[in-house]
This record gives sequence, structure tokens and C-alpha cells, in this order.
Amino acid sequence: MTTLWNTFLDQRTQLLQALWEHLQISLTALLIAIVIAVPLAIWATHHRNVAEFLLQVTSVLQTIPSLALLGLLIPLVGIGSVPAIIALVIYALLPIFQNTYVGIDEIDPSLEEAADAFGMSRMRKLFKVEIPIALPVIISGIRTALVLIVGTATLAALIGAGGLGNFILLGIDQNDTSLIVIGAVTSALLAIILSTLIKFLQTARLRTVIATVGVIVVGFVGVSGYQAVSQPKENIVIAGKLGSEPNILIHMYKDLIEQSDKSVTVTLKPNFGTTSFLFNALKSKSIDIYPEFSGTVLESLVESSGNNSNLSAHETYVKARNDLKKQYNMTYLKPMKYQNTFALVVRKSFAKKYNLKTIGDLKSIESQIKAGMTLEFINRTDGLKGINKKYDLNIKASSMQASLRYEALKRGNINVGDAYSTDSQLKQLDLVMLKDNKHVFPPYQGAPVMSEKLASSHPKIVAALNKLAGKISDEDMQKMNYEVNVKKESAAKVARQYLISHGLLEDAK
Repeated sequence: MTTLWNTFLDQRTQLLQALWEHLQISLTALLIAIVIAVPLAIWATHHRNVAEFLLQVTSVLQTIPSLALLGLLIPLVGIGSVPAIIALVIYALLPIFQNTYVGIDEIDPSLEEAADAFGMSRMRKLFKVEIPIALPVIISGIRTALVLIVGTATLAALIGAGGLGNFILLGIDQNDTSLIVIGAVTSALLAIILSTLIKFLQTARLRTVIATVGVIVVGFVGVSGYQAVSQPKENIVIAGKLGSEPNILIHMYKDLIEQSDKSVTVTLKPNFGTTSFLFNALKSKSIDIYPEFSGTVLESLVESSGNNSNLSAHETYVKARNDLKKQYNMTYLKPMKYQNTFALVVRKSFAKKYNLKTIGDLKSIESQIKAGMTLEFINRTDGLKGINKKYDLNIKASSMQASLRYEALKRGNINVGDAYSTDSQLKQLDLVMLKDNKHVFPPYQGAPVMSEKLASSHPKIVAALNKLAGKISDEDMQKMNYEVNVKKESAAKVARQYLISHGLLEDAK
């Protein structure tokens, strides 16, 4: 409990921000779903054949796995809150539509006849008789939809929409139970509180319900408008992949930029997702800057001709920089010193038992290999595909989230895993990196990538970020990762301490 409380105190600012993002996404999706489903259900009560069809359609839509739905939406609407809200609206349609339709359709026919006998028009009968009678059932459907939305909205973090899912993803990545509990419990409490508030509307009059919805809409518009007005005219959005290292780097970028250019503000989007998500977000201008590695650029992002396996670190960077500029009109700034290369790792006892020193040595024990690797590594040519091809291996790997495959190695559930050379877990779990003597893994030097337009219009930002060129050794980065993952220091604090200690940032104290 002490650890949980200390984590809560350290993360309370970030928690409030994530809670607000989660609330925004959830209520926006709920309101849109209500606007779509309620009128549609009211209309469908007079068209029974269409109603059955719509019930089937909304039922089918709700069966689509959330990750698959997000994946289908990304090519259409990009990354961020928009695809998340669309997906949540789709999931919320069924309970709202179904309850509205059933609530009105099952009204006692004698009441309908009485309303007609009084000469009520269709609209007057709807608002004076049908909706007031069906309102408890309609509100019940909205409550169900809201709970569904709040729970599912945690997945929005996978596509850079923020919310409480960030805490859960970060907790899984860092094997930090406290972060997972904080994210999950806060999400559950939010659902309970909102559901309880909506419950009171079940017995309220229609005017009260409409007024409540109006207050929520006006409140959201007002807060969003205030945020837009109160922010500087230009906001630079910096995103990072999932994990402690990208989180540390983007906090360094933020501190350096805000020190050198007072005319901009910086918004961070940590734990944004995989390489493809970030690169697509940069192309679509959903983000402005993110840290990327030279080998990844050549192997996964650009169309690169020739053999890249024998290039030096400098040659790899130069080729990656030139290809990004030529193919995507992007600027790749000067790289840092350290190389965060891919690696295959085993436990020290396993390496000693089978005399494993290189990746090629795995050939002699191929039948005994139980591999667990990240999905991205499994499907990359500079990952498992390249390993199997160049070393004449046939390793089959189970896909695992990054931190889980370390836990699996620790417990002996797997005996071979992928890793990054600067991961703190290599030291923490006493793992051995097998030598890549056939150079499947190209050099990986990290540097900020941004659009050519941003770079040319903001020389102060370029100059600020280039202060990291040639800085941060392998040992420095592994130490910083260790402080975040093991000692549970915040990435912001670790990043700032490095910049100050190396004279790159003025100490505000």
C-alpha cells in the first residue's frame, strides 16, 4: 500500500490530466451516440422492418474486436482521439438504440390511443407521452453504454488519444503493478460515479434531462474553448513510443525546446504506440516530432536501395536522413551517441549450459528453443525474419508485450527473447546478449525526426534539439532506464537531471 500511495503522489498531476482526457473522450462519444441512436430508434418505432435490420447491424458492430476496429479506422481518419471516439460511438449505439426502441414500442397501446383521442400531433405525443414514459428505459440504456465506453476508452492510449489507458500500458511496460492498479481503479471509479449520476436522471422529468445534457455540452465547449484561447498560438506536439527510454527522450526534448523558444508550448504524448503509428501520425501532422532510430528508418520506414548491413553508424544515419528528406520531405536531426540496437537475449545460466555466445550458436539447440518476442520484432526484416534467414534458423516465437517477455524469461516460460541493448532489465535480470556476427541488426542511433517545414520555420527548436547530438552514452541510457523502471523515478525527473548535470539545461532552483 505504501508503494501504491507513493506512486499515486508522484503521478497525481499526470493522473488528473489522464482523467480529464478520459472524461473528454468518453462523454464526447456518449453524447454523439445519444444524438444518433435516440432519434433513429424513435423513427424506427414506426418502421418495424427497418428497426429489426438496425438492431442486427448495431449488434454486429458491437461484436467487432476493439483493436481491429481501431486498426480499420486509422487509415481512414488517422491517429488520436478521432478514431477512438468513432469506435466508442459504434460500441455505444446498440444499448441506446435498443432501449429507446423497446421503451417506446412497449408503451401501453391504450395510452397511445388516449393521446390520439385528445388530438395530439405526433411530435406533441412524442414529447408529452412517449418519451416521458420510456425515459427510465432509455436512461438505463445510456448508463449501460456509458460504462461500456469508459472501460473501452482505456484502449485509446494505444493510438495516442491519451486517457487512463496510459497508466495501464506504462504499468505493463515497466512491470509496475501500482501504475496498473491506479489506471484500472480510477477508470472503474469514473464509470461508477458517472453511472450513479445518470441513475438519478431515470426518475427526473424530461426538461431536467435536457437541461443536464445542455449543461454538460456547454461545460465541455467552455473548457475546451478556454484551453484553446489560453494556450499560446503554437503548440508543438512531441510523441514517443511505449517504454521508459522514449519517455525520457521526449521529456528532454520538451525541456530543451521550452528553454530556447518561449513563444511555443510543448505537449507530450508518451507511450503512443509502435513505429508505424508514430510515423503515420507524423505524416498526417497529428504530431510534430518524435525520436526515431537510424536503423529503423532504413529497415521499416523508407524505400532503401542497396545492402544496408555493412554500413557504419554514420553511413546508416546519413542514408536514413537523405531518404527521409527525399521521400517524405522530413528532417532528421543530428543523432545521439548511444546505439539502442536490437538483440537476442538468454539467461546467463542457459547460455552457460549450452555454450551460447552468438546467435548462430542457437542452431545446435533449435529444437529446444521457446521464444517470446514483441510483435514488431517478429515481423521486421531487421528482427526475427532477418535472423531466421541469415542464420538458417526456423525460430517460432510467441508474440508478447515488451515487459511480459522479460517476466517470461525470468520465470523460465521462454528461454530466448528479443531486447534493446539499453534496456535496464538486461542488468536487472542478468541476461546475456548473443552476438550478431552476421550483422542482421544495423546501427541504431536515435535522433528527432520532424517535417522539413517545421525545421525551417523554427531554427530555435532545431538548435535546441541538436544539443543532444553526440551526447548520452550506452551506459548513460541504461542507467536512466534503470532509474525509471527499477527505482520508479519519473521520466521527467530523470531527463531533467541528465540535462542539468551535463550543462544542457539551466537549473531552475
